[in-house]
Amino acid sequence: MIDIKTFSEAADLQNPRRVLKYVLVFCTSGETTVSVDENEFILTENCVLTITSGQIHYFKNIQNAAGFVLEFTYAFFCKDDNDMELIFHNGLFCHFAMNEMIKVDNPQIVIKELEEIGKEIHEKPYQYLISIHSRIELILIEINRTKINRGDEIYKPDALFLQFLETVIQNFEKNLSVTEAANLIGTTETKLNELSKLHCNKTAQNIIFGLIISEAKRLFTYEKLSVKEVAYALGFNDPFYFSNFFKKHTNTSPKFFKEKTVDNL
Repeated sequence: MIDIKTFSEAADLQNPRRVLKYVLVFCTSGETTVSVDENEFILTENCVLTITSGQIHYFKNIQNAAGFVLEFTYAFFCKDDNDMELIFHNGLFCHFAMNEMIKVDNPQIVIKELEEIGKEIHEKPYQYLISIHSRIELILIEINRTKINRGDEIYKPDALFLQFLETVIQNFEKNLSVTEAANLIGTTETKLNELSKLHCNKTAQNIIFGLIISEAKRLFTYEKLSVKEVAYALGFNDPFYFSNFFKKHTNTSPKFFKEKTVDNL
């Protein structure tokens, strides 16, 4: 549900891993490289990186840096629409591989709250989970203030759109249609298309396709699954149809993608 560790306690993070939690990495000193899906980020002092639930990530040269790794589940943090909108505010924890490294204006605030979260988890005082939730809010607000101070455009997503994204990624094996996703979250296909157009200038169906392709790449790259295994994991009954789907959206065949990726690892 919620966990925090220092870089020195996180030796396991040097191996590719994926967790269905939101991961916030904050570097207090030194320098380390963090690989997230197909991208790499050089994390330096007072910089933060947010990693979305399900993204595969690992550290390189973590011993050359100090910092914190905070993990929490969607269910723990997202109690209402305001929480959902905060976690994705200004592109934080974005589902579309838009991770970014952010140098925080007031790192002492983030460090203090991360240290307090560690103490709360260890000591478990009365209502400590409520306290931790509030401290995560303060950290995210400080990151958002940094982004606004540097001139970034304010992006405030709609909670219903975020529910749509979460529903898709938590049900990849069902290969949900837009109508099925809409039914699960109590809305309509028309509303999801409206929100998808507003936030991404895409149809809801194309949003689903994009999430499926990202997941397929993760399964090929790190799980080392065959084309048939990936097809079935993503709810495709016909591996040949899946291969055509993958090629249509990436301009490369699954076989070629696998071979190229393995060579580069």
